[in-house]
Amino acid sequence: MSTDQTHLTDFVQIRHAQKAFGQLEVLKDISLNVARGQIVAIIGPSGSGKSTLLRAINDLDPLTGGEIWLDGTQVNKSLPHRQYEKHINQMRQEIGMVFQHFNLFPHMTARENVTMAPKMLKGLSNEAADALAEEQLQKVGMLERIDYYPSQLSGGQKQRVAIARALAMKPKLMLFDEATSALDPELVDEVNQVMKKLAEEQMTMIIVTHEMDFAAAVCDRVLFMDQGVVVEEGPPEVIFKRPEKERTRAFLRKHLENAP
Repeated sequence: MSTDQTHLTDFVQIRHAQKAFGQLEVLKDISLNVARGQIVAIIGPSGSGKSTLLRAINDLDPLTGGEIWLDGTQVNKSLPHRQYEKHINQMRQEIGMVFQHFNLFPHMTARENVTMAPKMLKGLSNEAADALAEEQLQKVGMLERIDYYPSQLSGGQKQRVAIARALAMKPKLMLFDEATSALDPELVDEVNQVMKKLAEEQMTMIIVTHEMDFAAAVCDRVLFMDQGVVVEEGPPEVIFKRPEKERTRAFLRKHLENAP
């Protein structure tokens, strides 16, 4: 059986992922499969490689070794430059990513932030793109602020616009990299509610988070990473209540001690 036909039930496949910055190994032979519609949380201390792994999925941080596959297609193909650019641009249309610091264009309204990529990359007309923006901003509870600029929005509102922008491309997979960590505590819940709604719609998601309660409530699986490896993984009720590894237990104890 050819490589691209194996494990097709595994919608996302990370095979022996390695990443080094010079002599510093950030990811050390990580393999992970995610089924379609599954929600996976990645937890762990700062510097454990969580965000690097997430960014490697859409090749923003290209791996030193290993492979990333999405829905039967290898994301990080080795191709001549021009072919690679075409390939990765296509793949990134299928992978929505929401960052810690929103990354909205400050000179554009919420509507314009959401419509830019569908118009540029998918050739949508202004009318079709506007309808799409209204649909996605409605989904995240931001329709009333469709013509506001980022400077007129709270952190939570900006992040919800960023989610709408990612969803407007109709991605197969959503990646969230500490999407609530830059927000004031009272704004965290409004973003979490949007992510819970996506979970109910069975959007495939990989979420790097420091919010254990959210991961326990929403995610199907939890991975605990430390020092570039997956120390332990399993259902949230196991990882949070009956972890096997001492490193996991120590991390969770420390997190509980530091919780507000």
